[in-house]
Amino acid sequence: MTLGSAEEVMTNRRKVFSKLDINIPLLLFIAIGVFSLSSCENDLRDVSKIENIQQEEAVDISKDVKIILSDSAVVKAQLTGPEMRVYHDTTGNKNSNYEFQKGIQIIFYDAEGKESQRIRSDYGKQRVLDGITEFKKNVVVNMADGSVIKTEELYYDEKKKIYYNDVPISFEFKDARGNLLATSFTSDTEFRNINGQNMTGFYIPSGNSQLPSFGN
Repeated sequence: MTLGSAEEVMTNRRKVFSKLDINIPLLLFIAIGVFSLSSCENDLRDVSKIENIQQEEAVDISKDVKIILSDSAVVKAQLTGPEMRVYHDTTGNKNSNYEFQKGIQIIFYDAEGKESQRIRSDYGKQRVLDGITEFKKNVVVNMADGSVIKTEELYYDEKKKIYYNDVPISFEFKDARGNLLATSFTSDTEFRNINGQNMTGFYIPSGNSQLPSFGN
């Protein structure tokens, strides 16, 4: 899910660099806003203006983003969003963070190229240094079989390859076979091995399976 590994970026891009139109590759680390103050004649107001320019130049804004994530020429996921912000400075521990303030959607594909699941939310952020992707506000996970997960916060740990959260979450099974609620949870990337805390609800077994098998 790391955006830095994207092989193809298709977007109508608008750069915002303190009124300067500069075309710089999106996924490169950029040294921006280096100023040398060689004179002591600058008053505090001038220094403040320079600091504001540095902060503005540290953000790369792209519109109507569409990113294809692939591995060995096999498409694994497609990310879309109306706006993506990339932070290049180190203020507030934002270095190389990707932020989607206006919403995000990621569609995942299986080995045969069929959609396996999709995640959408009103806000998203990838903390590159931490290897954590955040989905917040109206988070909905749709599985290929029609099962649905709903919550207000969802996190993906790139290193551990797990999803987790610490807020209430619901699991709606396909064909109305069940509806489970939990106060928090952890899960594998396929949502087939879910560990929910304080889980309540009902489940109607189907076939030979007597245990809930989400997403199947």
